[in-house]
Amino acid sequence: MGETSNAPENQKPDIKTSLMQKGRKTPWHLQRMKDRGEKIVQVSPAHNDPMFAMFCEMADVDILRYTAPGENVEHRAQNLAWWTREIRKVAPTIHMNAYIQTQRVADKYSALREASIIQADGADSVIIMGITNDTLKYLTDNHVSVFGHVGVLSGWQTGKFGGYKRLGKTADDAMTIFRQAYEYQENGMCGMTIENTPREVTNAIAKKLRVPVIGVAAGGGDADGSELVHFDLFGMMPPNRAGQHVKVYGDLIKFCVGAYKAFADDVRSGGYPDENMVWPMDEAERDKFLNELEHVGSV
Repeated sequence: MGETSNAPENQKPDIKTSLMQKGRKTPWHLQRMKDRGEKIVQVSPAHNDPMFAMFCEMADVDILRYTAPGENVEHRAQNLAWWTREIRKVAPTIHMNAYIQTQRVADKYSALREASIIQADGADSVIIMGITNDTLKYLTDNHVSVFGHVGVLSGWQTGKFGGYKRLGKTADDAMTIFRQAYEYQENGMCGMTIENTPREVTNAIAKKLRVPVIGVAAGGGDADGSELVHFDLFGMMPPNRAGQHVKVYGDLIKFCVGAYKAFADDVRSGGYPDENMVWPMDEAERDKFLNELEHVGSV
């Protein structure tokens, strides 16, 4: 007969059998927010430290749109999986929307491989800027959640439009954006941001579509939510480059530089550390140590 365990019955091993976390904001939860008329808050820290993701989690932000760090675009693509895991460690419930680099989705099979890896490593959805309908349909048919983008494309693709310019200023242009958004919805996209469009276009498209539509530099109080990137939210852009949509909620550069300078000044003036910040030896041990040290020759 096998040996019996002496462990109490209520002492069970701490084994997590599911990748999900209670309270995690899945696409289903975001859809519920739209259906209830609850505004969705989205922040993009770009490739900043996961610490910023932790702060967003603590502030109950709904969506984190992120990329991975790297010296070039290929490095950023290579780093996305482990970067996703690092963020998820400190932000267990926020909806993580991973930006997948275009070269990783050159065909729909590569797209499925890349997206499924990223979601298995902790992302809740992916964004592929300028994704085609056939690739989108293939991904969603294979259970990948795509929270995408319409309006101005934020990456290198802006060259198609002559740079980062406002779109949807005419009725024809606005209908072009709506048709793309509608086709995305019908091909399984679970939600999307709409960027740099007039407020009337933003409002109308958000109202017309079933899925969440979040404004980015697009105004629209009737949109399902809004996004700000960290560079704008923390006032990190030069004043002459800040967009009309920007509202600065904190001067991060001023705060950090001020804190570093205060520390440096204290060190140089002898103000840090003071006697209350260090701990002494036992007197007998101190005297013994100093006595032995006196008998040590020059080193």
